[in-house]
Amino acid sequence: MNYRVFEAINALAGRVDGVDDPVEFIAVWLVFAVFAVAAGLCVHALLRRRFRPVVEVGATLAVAFLTGLGVAALGLEQRPFQTHRVHQLIAHAPGTSLPSDHATAAFAVALAVAAFLHRRWGAALLVAAALIGLARIWVGVHYPADILASLVIALVAVGTVLLVGRLARGLPAVPERR
Repeated sequence: MNYRVFEAINALAGRVDGVDDPVEFIAVWLVFAVFAVAAGLCVHALLRRRFRPVVEVGATLAVAFLTGLGVAALGLEQRPFQTHRVHQLIAHAPGTSLPSDHATAAFAVALAVAAFLHRRWGAALLVAAALIGLARIWVGVHYPADILASLVIALVAVGTVLLVGRLARGLPAVPERR
C-alpha cells in the first residue's frame, strides 16, 4: 500500500517542468519559511513577555528531533530511489527514509505554534507542512508512511510537552470535565 501510494504520487513527477519546479522548491525550501514564521511569532511572544510558550515550542522541537533520531536509528526503510525506479527530482544521499526530517520539523513547528502560540498561524503552518510532506513524496525521496510517521512524531512531541507542562504546574495529566 505504501509503495502504491508513493508510485501514484511520484508518477506525476517529471512530466511538466512548470509543476515540478515549484514542487521542488516546496520540498527543499518551504521548511525555512515555516521556521521563519515560527521565529517571528516567538519574537512577538517574547516582546509581550510570554516566555513559557516559546520554551514549549523549543521543547517540542527538541522532543520531535530526538524521537526522529530514535526512529531513524531503527533503519526500518531505505529511501524509494534506493530500492525502486523513481522520478527523483532532487539530489539526496541514500539512507534511512523513515521519518522525513523536513516533514518532522515542519509538522512539529506547525503543531507547536498551534498549541502554544497562535492557533490560526499554526493551522496555516500545518497546511505548509502537509505540502512539504507531499512534495517530498513527489520528488522521490520519501514514502507516504515516512510523512505520516513524521506527523505522529510531531503529535507525540506536542503531547509530551503539554503533559509535562501540566504536571510541572501541579495540574492533573488530563483536565477534569465539568
